[in-house]
Amino acid sequence: MNERLIPTPEAVLEGLRPVIDPELNLSIVDLGLVRGITVAEDTGRVDIELTLTSPMCPLGPEIMAAAKSAAERVPGVAGAEIQLVWSPLWDPRVDASDEAKAELGIWD
Repeated sequence: MNERLIPTPEAVLEGLRPVIDPELNLSIVDLGLVRGITVAEDTGRVDIELTLTSPMCPLGPEIMAAAKSAAERVPGVAGAEIQLVWSPLWDPRVDASDEAKAELGIWD
């Protein structure tokens, strides 16, 4: 019997880590732009909710395409869909990792 490898949301998140926001030169994961990951256990398809640093981000399509490509390289992912979400709006003081905050010069 051939068992299908089903990726975890954590594995998909790690797969997204190399995707860089070109304007800030930081990972979309570290910036907190990944809002949610859902894996369909029966098919291996992945739905990713992603936000951007600004609704006017000119590189949004590039970031979304890179995220889709990166997610689809994770073992067991049979396909990925990226949904752009705007609520809540991205706030680096809340959403970014401590390392990203330090890179951005944000101090609590």
